[in-house]
Amino acid sequence: MSEKIAVIGAGSWGTTLADLLAKKGHEVTLWAYEAELVAKMRQDRENDLYLPGIRLCERLRYTSDLEHAYAGCGMVLCVVPSQLVRTVMGKSLPFIPDDAIVVSASKGIELDTLKVVSDVYREILPEQLYARFAVLSGPSFAREVAQEMPTAVTAASASEEVAHRVQHVFNTGFFRVYRNDDVVGVELGGAIKNVIAIAAGISDGLGFGYNTRAALITRGLAEMTRLGLALGAQHATFAGLAGMGDLVLTCTGDLSRNRSVGYQLGQGRRLAEILGEMRMVAEGVKTTESAFNLAAKLGVEMPITEMTYRVLYQDKPAREAVLELMARNPKAEKA
Repeated sequence: MSEKIAVIGAGSWGTTLADLLAKKGHEVTLWAYEAELVAKMRQDRENDLYLPGIRLCERLRYTSDLEHAYAGCGMVLCVVPSQLVRTVMGKSLPFIPDDAIVVSASKGIELDTLKVVSDVYREILPEQLYARFAVLSGPSFAREVAQEMPTAVTAASASEEVAHRVQHVFNTGFFRVYRNDDVVGVELGGAIKNVIAIAAGISDGLGFGYNTRAALITRGLAEMTRLGLALGAQHATFAGLAGMGDLVLTCTGDLSRNRSVGYQLGQGRRLAEILGEMRMVAEGVKTTESAFNLAAKLGVEMPITEMTYRVLYQDKPAREAVLELMARNPKAEKA
């Protein structure tokens, strides 16, 4: 059954998911803030700013008008950077149909409030809309999905009915969607993996080897799990696609923007210089700050996150940060 879907955010991931849904036969309108980008996508059938070289489905529609994007939709997919969710969705609220399902594919922790994205939605959305809220996350580089490479992700919702519907809408022959009821765990995995990916990139940029990267990934998973459990997430979630799966991908894949930021830091470049050259957002940069502050607030030990924060925001030399991690007092692995 065809759905009318509003996709809010035309970065690489938003464009990819909008294209996937349109190719599946859904009636999809992709919203972008930049009117010039909308005009160019409409003319060229390509998002050459964020997804160059990918021909977009002829069925896909484009707009920079929020009211037009939401008109008559039965499902909303928001893919804006996590720090913009409150602003964009706040402006959207008057236009979202009362019976729509709202799906978030943003990965991060709000900097000012230290809230995970689902809690931001809980504050923004009326109760009847939040009851139909879901998140979509998992190991998925946009370009590979756009090229129809086999990919598996997770749709999480407190409502089994909503999770089933999201799964049905997004699932294709190359994009496999699993269900989960642990909303906080799924979205927290998607947020913290970006922080650990920066650390892994720093390690690679310093010339350290596979041993070091494996240690960072494994102990990063332990940090992610500790923070998740403190927020009420389920332990098993972090062994799945949205936890370990996304963490491995983002820490090892050359398409990872967060790993790329870390790699350049490890080679001695300054953060402002690196970010100044990037078109797309590396969510992990701001998430490192929010995760560091949230861990401090909750009393959760996250040494890799802490050292990544000190490299990003306190100009701690990258090599010194790695060596300081290794010099910590030995402890049991479960700790």
